Formats: sequence, structure tokens, C-alpha cells
Amino acid sequence: MVKDCCGAEQAAQEEEKGGRADQCGALSSLYSSVAASVPQFCNSPTMLVMVGLPARGKTYISKKLTRYLNWIGVPTKVFNVGQYRRQAVTTYKNFEFFKPDNEEAMKIRKACASAALKDVATYFSKEQGQVAVFDATNTTRERRAIILSFANERGYKVFFVESICEDPEIIAENIKQVKFGSPDYADRDCEEAMVDFIQRIDCYRASYMPIDDEKDRNLSYIKIFDVGSRYLVNRVQDHIQSRIVYYLMNIHVTPRSIYLSRHGESELNLLGRIGGDSGLSPRGQKYANALATFITNQNINDLKVWTSHMKRTIQTAETLAVPYEQWKALNEIDAGVCEEMTYEEIQEHFPEEFALRDQDKYRYRYPKGESYEDLVQRLEPVIMELERQENVLVVCHQAVMRCLLAYFLDKPAGELPYLRCPLHTVLKLTPVAYGCKVESFYLNVEAVNTHRDRPGVKSRPPEDPTGSPQ
Repeated sequence: MVKDCCGAEQAAQEEEKGGRADQCGALSSLYSSVAASVPQFCNSPTMLVMVGLPARGKTYISKKLTRYLNWIGVPTKVFNVGQYRRQAVTTYKNFEFFKPDNEEAMKIRKACASAALKDVATYFSKEQGQVAVFDATNTTRERRAIILSFANERGYKVFFVESICEDPEIIAENIKQVKFGSPDYADRDCEEAMVDFIQRIDCYRASYMPIDDEKDRNLSYIKIFDVGSRYLVNRVQDHIQSRIVYYLMNIHVTPRSIYLSRHGESELNLLGRIGGDSGLSPRGQKYANALATFITNQNINDLKVWTSHMKRTIQTAETLAVPYEQWKALNEIDAGVCEEMTYEEIQEHFPEEFALRDQDKYRYRYPKGESYEDLVQRLEPVIMELERQENVLVVCHQAVMRCLLAYFLDKPAGELPYLRCPLHTVLKLTPVAYGCKVESFYLNVEAVNTHRDRPGVKSRPPEDPTGSPQ
């Protein structure tokens, strides 16, 4: 179990500041203190520099790290040097392009790396980026020295992430899953592509110089061996690097699925009231029974079930007749003084608050309550544990499910509060090479529609489960 490390504390702080929170003026002043920009997690930008031979999972790690850091509010972008190379050389012929003695190709590759570094500098200076992931092989000491010099001249921090893998089964699987979808091999025979790519790896292997634990002891880095069987961490410099290391030590590539479901329809759902801790309606109980049948028919190995501390999720999980864990971190967003009110009542009694929430739903904090931004921070331990686990069913709430979906589907903060998570629908998320496959299962039990569209956006039909997250 994990403790809710921010919700109660933030609510208490708001209570101290708020005074008479039933007055619109006071409520507006409470919100105004929250409308600041995203906090800066580091006082100087950080370059995460990938290191390793091809087919070692570098791009997989780059994309996952970027998704995680953006989700927790750290502006991050991947700079994949391979994409720069494909733009410079539109037609890929064969592995000979990567031979160390191919002088013409070497000039092109160096120019592409330089162009990517230039874009990193622009990202930090013009786009207020905080972390740039430099995704390339970076297998020579010379290349890494160039990157270090570039970063030191501009005051950037550098953290190397080296992926080392010698397990032939893992390497072969990486080649099959990733490289056959590469633009380099779009029209090539599978066997021909495999042979060519192995020869490309050999070209890099000839000049590969791993990070040396003695010669490079002053560098900051993590080495990941055989996709997580062992780690070596050296000279972590700051909070953001510490979070990156912790995240990398929790992810795995074991095939699994994560099932997300809201609780069954509650009594307060029927009344159109938000929050509260009511039990299930008769239709909600019917959904709980349908969910139990659905999960049984899925025949899932070693399924773990998580709920919040609220009645409606616990009652939904009880019908599964299996052990379940209760997470306070999975509780619904705290609506503060607006708990158990309808949207019409909020608009009538607190019109300024209602308008402010429509302006920035992600960062708006309910008076004496929480914002979606607060909720994301509260859910970070849940994400870490989901990354560690295999098959999990999470029975949760609308706002919580939106935050979890936004992480797995790489949705931006502005879109997160409007993701569709209807009642009585199960979403099955299956991680794939560079993303997540989504399957939606409506269990044929009617329920009220609790979704509220973004102001000015034409309403979608309630049957649309997630607003096209696929």
C-alpha cells in the first residue's frame, strides 16, 4: 500500500489560506494561487544521452522516459538521430552506409548528429524544454566527448543511459518487433532485412566503446544490463536524475495487460452529483456482476485487483471473489466545497469558479480540494507499481482513469481532463513496442453519462468510449 502524499496536505493548506470559502471572491483568490505555470524541476536543462548498439531497446527506453517525464510535468522531447539521417538520405540501401570506413556516409552521420544537437539547444532556449533525450547509438568515446563539450559550453547537465544486452533471444525479439516496422526496411523481405540489420550491428560493434567504470567515473550514468536483470548507477546529480533512475529500475518488457474500469454506476451518479462516497445503484451492481463474468472469461494469469478506498469501487470488486488491494491514492479527485453538488448547482452558487475551471481544467483546483495536476502527482506511485507488475485490473474513478489513460496513451495535459471514460466499460491496455494497444469492452449494462465536454466542442455520443485514444 502507498500513502496519499499530497491530497490531504494540499487540502489543509488551502483551508488555511481560504477563509470563508463559501464566498465567490474568496474562492477565486484560492484559485488564483494555483494558476501559475508548471513548476521547474531543475535549475538547468538536462540531456539524457542514450548509449548502446542497435536493437538494445534505446528508442523504447527513450519514448517511455519521455512519456513519463511529460506526464509528471517535466517538458521533455526525444531527438532521434536516425530520423535526421532518414531525412538526409531518403533511400536506404544497405548496412554499408554504417561502415566506419565509409567516409562520405560518416560525414552525413556527423552532420545529422550536429543538426540534432542544434535542435536540442533551440528546444531549451526557445521552447522552455527541461529535458532532451538524445536517442542515438553514441557508441564511441569521441562522440560522447563531443556531446559533453556541447553541453558543458551551454551549462546543460548530462546523464547517460547505456543499454547493454548480449542475450541473443532478447536481441532477436527486438529486431523482429522494432526493425521490421522501420522505414529503412519498409519494402524489404523479412529474411533479407534481418541479415542486413545484423550486419549493421556488426558495423557498430567494431568501434563500440562502452562507458568505462574507471575512466568515466566522473560521469553521471546508469547502465541497464539485459533489459533490467542488473543495473549500475553512478553519480546521480539531482532530483530529476534520481526520479529517472527509479523509473528505469521499475519498467520491464514482460508481456502483460492492464485493465481499467470505473466502478459501477453509483447512487450519486444517478442524481448527477460529483464526488461523495455513495454505494452502487441497482444498475451498478448489475455491472459489477457483469465485470466478474468478463474477467473470468478473459482467463488472466495471476491477475491483481486494485481499488480505491471508496465504497463504489470496493462493492464493484467484491463480486470478483478474489483478493484485492485498496489504494487511497486511487480515490476520486477531491472536489472540496463542491463535493456532492451537481454542475448546475456549482454554476449557480460559484459562477466564477465554474468559469475558471472551464478555462484550465487541468490546473484548476477546487476550493479546499484538488486539481488534475494534483491528482497526477498523487498517482505517480500507482504508475510506478503498474510498471513493476504484470496483469492488473484497476477499479477506479473517472478523473483517476483519465490520468492513468493519459500516461499510457501519451496524452497532453490539456487533453487529459476530457478523455472519455464511460461507466460500465472496460479498457484493456496492452503495451507494444513503442506505445499501447487499446481495446474497449462495453458490458451491455446501461448507465448515466457523466462526461462533460470541453466548452465549445460539439458533444460526442456517449457510446464513444475514450475519445479515440487509439
